[in-house]
Amino acid sequence: MGGHSVYLIREMVIADHPAMVKLLESTPGVTLRAADGYYETERYLARNPGLSFVAVVDESIIGMVMAGHDGRRGYLQHLLVIPTYRSQGIGTDLVNQCLQALAQQGIHKTHLFVFQENTSAQRFWQQYGCQLRDDVIMYSYNRSNNPQI
Repeated sequence: MGGHSVYLIREMVIADHPAMVKLLESTPGVTLRAADGYYETERYLARNPGLSFVAVVDESIIGMVMAGHDGRRGYLQHLLVIPTYRSQGIGTDLVNQCLQALAQQGIHKTHLFVFQENTSAQRFWQQYGCQLRDDVIMYSYNRSNNPQI
């Protein structure tokens, strides 16, 4: 795909869910979990209105990012742009949109998680200006018996 594509960034809506799942399933380094189901995504978008976005070319979703906050800190999840559209600034534009929307709600510090083996995501976040934290350790507690939740 030569040159730059004309794309639109708009707020993510629950009707985007089938296309989002396809993107997540087809992107190396991203894990689709039960928490990415339709109902869970609908609840997330309702709880965090105006904070998640998709990039669209010719009515097809070619990128996405989800964001929310807990009242103090923002959290970014599932930033991805399909490979043929990468290195055009689309991921940066998606992140900028999220961080601006979070800032409008008074959230100025945002966290994100990257799998250790996802080196392309690590490069992106370092180039974006994010700081790799080595002063914290992440723990997760799973109340269910489903390790993929």
